[in-house]
Amino acid sequence: MLKKRDLHDAPVLFELMSHPEVFPYVRHKAASSDEFYFLTKQTIEAEDRGELISRTILDEWEQPIGTINLFDITENKGFLATWIGQPYFGKGYNQVAKEAFFEELFFQLGIEAIFMKIRRTNQRSMKAALKIPYISEANDTFVDVFHWINRNEDVYDLFVITKEQYLFHYYGEQNESEEALEA
Repeated sequence: MLKKRDLHDAPVLFELMSHPEVFPYVRHKAASSDEFYFLTKQTIEAEDRGELISRTILDEWEQPIGTINLFDITENKGFLATWIGQPYFGKGYNQVAKEAFFEELFFQLGIEAIFMKIRRTNQRSMKAALKIPYISEANDTFVDVFHWINRNEDVYDLFVITKEQYLFHYYGEQNESEEALEA
């Protein structure tokens, strides 16, 4: 479902990213395949330096269909950015990719919180975020981060997934079920 970013996937990912329903919401836009190749190379190098974490999302045939990233990592917290190619919208890939990525971030890489800044006009991303049962609105709880993401213009809502929320959702519910069985 996920793999480390790879230069070989750049042509396919560029074509998917270029679609008008995807392109406006991609963080690192490229105007050409060559530029996307260069950005992918920079992304791989930035991950090697510990500045971000980036994965390619794969379909069931292990073909690249999008990317999922954690950017601006500070104090074991970072910002999630995901995009999936238009032919794959609504097929469940986004949710599965996020689950796999969160597992890696929290249990292998020591991340403590994942922020999502979502443009209020991006209804597709807002709906996807609100489907995550362990996400919280963070406009009021991480006020400094909320003001930072809206420093130029007030257009984003902030959400957060903490390691504690994630653990409780998966392991707290499991413990409650086990306790109910024992009673």
